[in-house]
Amino acid sequence: MKILAINGSHRGDKGYTHFLINKLFQGATAAEAECETITLADLKINRCLACGQCHTDEHPLQCVYDAKDDVRAVFQKMASADILIYATPVYVFGMSGLLKTFIDRMNATGDTFDLRMSKKGLLFHHIDRAICSKPFVVLVCCDNLETETPKNVLSYFRTFSRFMDAPQVGVLVRNGGRLSGHGSDPDRQKRFPKILEVYAAYEQAGRELAGEGRIRRGTWRRANQEIIPVPFFGVLKRLPFKSLKRRFIVEARKMGF
Repeated sequence: MKILAINGSHRGDKGYTHFLINKLFQGATAAEAECETITLADLKINRCLACGQCHTDEHPLQCVYDAKDDVRAVFQKMASADILIYATPVYVFGMSGLLKTFIDRMNATGDTFDLRMSKKGLLFHHIDRAICSKPFVVLVCCDNLETETPKNVLSYFRTFSRFMDAPQVGVLVRNGGRLSGHGSDPDRQKRFPKILEVYAAYEQAGRELAGEGRIRRGTWRRANQEIIPVPFFGVLKRLPFKSLKRRFIVEARKMGF
């Protein structure tokens, strides 16, 4: 099993996204999968110009940037993988611009004049299935605790899956990154013991990807559980919900978050 993670974090290997990918890969490599991370922040990725050259008879499916940046090489790695992981932090309620710029370049891999229908019955066009239709996991992380925060990213990849005939074999959403110390603060791990439960679930998810080609629903739930309950400071639950959140903010600031 070959698993390829595409890290869309602007922070590259210094971010929480990278940390979470590595947790997954600890389990996957233990189950003898071959794992690799593509860090987009380290590559040259030009934005699609919508020039249309890739859809002409003279240059079919050939991007003007094919020999000028790193995107085509990443596509080749994607084609040789069994499972992909699209990993991104939330930026202004969406995926990172870096990941979206990369995905936009898939425009050059399909013939948009060759109309077809997806397996879900959606009108679309020819795609390069070796790149676009791979089973994939979406991994989204953010510092905010609100469940509303990652919804746009999750909705995007559900739509991606339906049009691209790409099975979505796992959905990992990790909030509270800053409050948990981005996984590296042992004091916060003691204060919030569910942090270790979550990271153990990530390793289990990696083992399942390697052995079964998917993450089991129960493992999704354990990996996506709340690390830090709101409110975690013992406010009486009879308070109105907005009051709970205001108190949470006050107490979180006192604790240095």
